[in-house]
Amino acid sequence: MRYETLGAAGPQVPALILGCGNFGGIGSPKQFRGKGDSRDAAFEIMDAARAGGITMFDTANAYAGGLSEQWIGEWLADRRASNAIAVTTKVGGPTDAGSGLSRDHIRGQIDASLKRLGVERVALYLAHGPDETVPIEETIGAFEELVEAGKIGAYGVSNVTAAQLSAATTAGRPVNVQNGYNLFDRQAQAELWPVCAAEGVGFSAYSPLAGGLLTGKHRAGQPYAAGSRMALRPPELTDLSLDSAFQALPRLTEIADGYGVPLTTLALAWVLTDPGVTAAVVGPRSEEHLKPMLAAVDLALTPEQRAELVTAINPGA
Repeated sequence: MRYETLGAAGPQVPALILGCGNFGGIGSPKQFRGKGDSRDAAFEIMDAARAGGITMFDTANAYAGGLSEQWIGEWLADRRASNAIAVTTKVGGPTDAGSGLSRDHIRGQIDASLKRLGVERVALYLAHGPDETVPIEETIGAFEELVEAGKIGAYGVSNVTAAQLSAATTAGRPVNVQNGYNLFDRQAQAELWPVCAAEGVGFSAYSPLAGGLLTGKHRAGQPYAAGSRMALRPPELTDLSLDSAFQALPRLTEIADGYGVPLTTLALAWVLTDPGVTAAVVGPRSEEHLKPMLAAVDLALTPEQRAELVTAINPGA
């Protein structure tokens, strides 16, 4: 596994971070609680991730109503892995105790997260999304207090625009921004990365496989597999429509076949070989799903090869 420093002064992170948003649900919405991975499946995925060299797990207080954090905590205790695995969690999303990024809410939620995780400190704490009702100075001030208290190692933001990231870096020292980024959603390159480069902020890409679309297992006009993320929460693509993405998949699969790798591996390698990306957050649903993701770490693509993939989905790019 390859490791990088997150931003100018953040923690060391593996190239692949295990996303745990499918544990017990599919992300934060209440209506998807109970529709994700079972506890046994989650434990198997965490075991496989650790065996594959992944040493950071990504979750949020809002995932499955806190169940994702709870199961990670139970796994850490059962496997005695608290010193081997770094955890990053988030605050601000909808929970049974409210949402938002006020100082009081952050203070209460970090304690709740630490209790569920069974740890005294998380390596990285992220604002799950902007909160326009709270001054960014209040949010960043609360994060700085948590760093001083030893409850978090560093902090960052997620789902932000370039302007919102700039405001955060003016108010404090975020080391990470976590936004969606994949072959079908490339907005981060133009908007965020100049700010990241100027301010020493690392970029971690979530949904690097477009919610499973870039695994190549889904076909246009065919029903999605029951219980799959595509069936429950199709990705919101920004550079292409879903129809356009499906039209591009056969060509992308053909290129992957030419490399002798699954499309999963090639599409994830495209993200990982981008110089603007520090790490990618992946959410395998099984050990078998994880294998081609791990292989992407060792697949080096040149700028020309990366450009070929973009051209395949957008001939005018």
